[in-house]
Amino acid sequence: MGKQHSTNIGYPLFMPKLTATAVKNASAKKKPYKLPDGHGLLLEVTPKGSKLWRFRYYFEGKEKLISLGIYPDISLKDAREAQMKARSMEPKGINPSEARQAEKEAQSDANSFEAIAREWHTKHLSKWTEKHGDQIIRRLELNVFPWLGKMGIQKITPPELLKVMRRMEDRGAHETAHRVLSSCGQVFRYAIATGRAEQDISQHLRGALTPTRAKHLASITEPAKIGELLRAIDAYEGTFVVKSALQLAPLVFVRPKELRMAEWSEIDIEKAEWHIPAEKMKARQKHIVPLSRQAIAVIEELRPLTGHGAAAKYLFPSPRTLARPMSDNAVLGALRRMGYSKEEMTGHGFRSMASTPLNEMGYNRDHIERQLAHSEGNSVRAAYNYADYLEQRKVMMQEWADYLDELKAGGEVIKAKFGGK
Repeated sequence: MGKQHSTNIGYPLFMPKLTATAVKNASAKKKPYKLPDGHGLLLEVTPKGSKLWRFRYYFEGKEKLISLGIYPDISLKDAREAQMKARSMEPKGINPSEARQAEKEAQSDANSFEAIAREWHTKHLSKWTEKHGDQIIRRLELNVFPWLGKMGIQKITPPELLKVMRRMEDRGAHETAHRVLSSCGQVFRYAIATGRAEQDISQHLRGALTPTRAKHLASITEPAKIGELLRAIDAYEGTFVVKSALQLAPLVFVRPKELRMAEWSEIDIEKAEWHIPAEKMKARQKHIVPLSRQAIAVIEELRPLTGHGAAAKYLFPSPRTLARPMSDNAVLGALRRMGYSKEEMTGHGFRSMASTPLNEMGYNRDHIERQLAHSEGNSVRAAYNYADYLEQRKVMMQEWADYLDELKAGGEVIKAKFGGK
């Protein structure tokens, strides 16, 4: 009987049907042979005993043959379902072979390192500041995607990943290499969690990169020198707004950006608290800063200048417009004009200026770390309550402010444990 054809795809008719038992019992012969199931579905048995499902069809007058998988991974039922899926393309004039190839390519693209990395990045954007999120994806775009982006994530080997890291090291970007490797590790772990990878190969590169020396932003932590700095701030002859920011910085030890963007609406004088919203914080968690009597005094002295009127928003506004906060270089520039070099003190240094002595004095480390709003590596512990240790922190912050007053007055410096334990 001759072959039957439809307009685009034709199938042999009246072929006997296979059974699950017949498929299971099909044994190897000296030459490969095929067992038909009907409508183009075939089971090919190789001389080594392998059993391969094939689908024979005719497209635009030409015979085609595609693979549907290997038995027993693909059962008779599975093979028939795959055959029916291919046959359903006939009314649409689609070639099943081309459709399968396109599907494989699409699946490959979805499992590429770049696709998974961008998916991971999007999922985590909410926990990063906009600037930090941009830096992470930009580093991957410049240093990883051009070489590994199109590769299936499971096909990437440790030597291939190391080669990418070496390119950064070769141009002297050692710190960047470590940061990029860390991001790659997070991408691999995300791929494992979503069922698209089986191992984090970045772990195999531990110790393979050139060690980097931790960079510590310049800070003053010696008591006598802290006293000198506080006296220099009180004598500062620049603008009152910048002087007030300098006076408040050691009393609250927040990050420079958080300080300069402080808003009047965030200050609760009655509770003696400054509530910083999550979107302003590096860890994207709301933060409470207890305000000592000294901090409130600085704020209240500043209020008549920047805290009144319809346009009042920021405690430390730009000298050009009340609608924007002062420049991120304002405090830094003031320190330079006061004679402190970048090797001696920075705006960020007020944090170390507090944390180092507080730890030496014996304050509870958890209280200090929470006040510094340091994020933790453990995602469960990182999701802290913004009010954690609030009462203890209030005591610590007031005692710290009193201690600074003693240093500023040039009094005797005693490293003792205060009541903030």
